[in-house]
Amino acid sequence: MEFAAFIGLDVHKDSIAVAIAEEGRHGEVRFYGSIPNTPGALTKLVGKLVEKYGRIEFVYEAGPCGYAVHRHLTRIGQICRVTAPSVIPRKPGDRIKNDHRDAMTLARLLRAGELSFVWVPDETHEAVRDLVRARQAASFDVRKARQRIQSFLLKYDRRHSGRAWSGRYRSWLANQQFAHPAQQQTLQHHINTLDQAMARRNELDGQIREILPSWSLEPIVTALQALRGVALIIAVSTMAELGDMRRFTNPRQLMAYLGLVPGEHSSGSTIRSGGITKAGNPTLRALLFEAAWCYRGPAKIGEFMLRRLPDVPQPVKDIA
Repeated sequence: MEFAAFIGLDVHKDSIAVAIAEEGRHGEVRFYGSIPNTPGALTKLVGKLVEKYGRIEFVYEAGPCGYAVHRHLTRIGQICRVTAPSVIPRKPGDRIKNDHRDAMTLARLLRAGELSFVWVPDETHEAVRDLVRARQAASFDVRKARQRIQSFLLKYDRRHSGRAWSGRYRSWLANQQFAHPAQQQTLQHHINTLDQAMARRNELDGQIREILPSWSLEPIVTALQALRGVALIIAVSTMAELGDMRRFTNPRQLMAYLGLVPGEHSSGSTIRSGGITKAGNPTLRALLFEAAWCYRGPAKIGEFMLRRLPDVPQPVKDIA
């Protein structure tokens, strides 16, 4: 598909810097100007550029403004790409950064075919992903609250011989007494913070279960739970972060996207292999590590998994 111009957008909350790279290796690259970040201003910009150039292509960096610009341009019949800032080529000696230079760089790299694009979710998928990430934040709050309690108890040499955070541990925790009222109030404050964080996490778990049947990826989420170590939350989080896995043509691409391939720093006859690259989503990578940990034991379906295993087709169970 041939384009007469390539448009780089540097998107901010209130404004969008626009640059144009005309087709051809020696085509002019210039700064067009700034427009308000509103649907009306974007539509007006598209009308002017289409009238002058005909077929055009847009690109902008993924950022805090989300995908509103992409969706609006797509809705009015334009082709818009979203690129990840982490994979944009940068000159090591470039020490000047501003909006119009960023927009011109995007336009030039789009014309040269040097950009990698991210997958843009639809509104429903983005809503599910927001809910899953809210649950991840609540889970982090639970872990921090538990660490705060254990650190406070360790400072006063209060030790529990059994498993932490079991029912017996919570009973032992509730019975702890300190001589000074301020210390007792501090412990109770930490316990109340933990209870509130757990209540928020449990509430979000219920909301995820409630919204799951209306999600297009629900069959895949159900199928993933046939794997050992993959329960509802890990399955939902995996699909919410990955989205449409058909965009990966082979497993190597998926593992590279997750940062689970080995790094390398080689030159000439010297070959140095390092640890995994750790590219991509760190939360998803941690969840997959947690799930894979369950494969240390024998290959069997235990009593707990047999009780929670959803109703999945037999071919899926055979693969699992």
